Amino acid sequence: MSEILDSSKAQNLDLQLQTLGPFFRITAKSLETQTELGKAEGLIRVWLKGTILHLDSIRLRKETLGMEKSIFGIGLFLGAVAIRYGYDCGCKTAELLAINDSDLYHSKLVRFYTRIGFKAVHEVTGSGFGDYAHMLVWGGVGTRMDANVEELLVKWCTRFKPRK
Repeated sequence: MSEILDSSKAQNLDLQLQTLGPFFRITAKSLETQTELGKAEGLIRVWLKGTILHLDSIRLRKETLGMEKSIFGIGLFLGAVAIRYGYDCGCKTAELLAINDSDLYHSKLVRFYTRIGFKAVHEVTGSGFGDYAHMLVWGGVGTRMDANVEELLVKWCTRFKPRK
């Protein structure tokens, strides 16, 4: 976690993790302007398959579009803190829904999450009875995706190592 936080500071980002019971929130602020650039929220869930990191939302401000840093770069920092927190809490699996607000944005989300290590497990379309449970949990339709928490850390740990 310290390497992720140090790496974010080198990018002029201040990341803060707040927890309350099973719930967590990670905020990203600009060290230069102190404005909030984005936040991620979720919870640690005990389930039949073990402890699961449930990634509920990542929201980035429109101001990040004009920044030199990619919005996915800020999202990657937020996600890295969440994944590390899940690992520290004993989670083996991370789950999320790539929401389908528009076809263009949805395809970009799925491509991004696939590139970082998530795999599609279910298309939530709202057309079947089984989708209702997903829609209640996630609040919409989209692509349900899972990843192995340890594999994500191994894949992305070099991104946050100090460069010499």
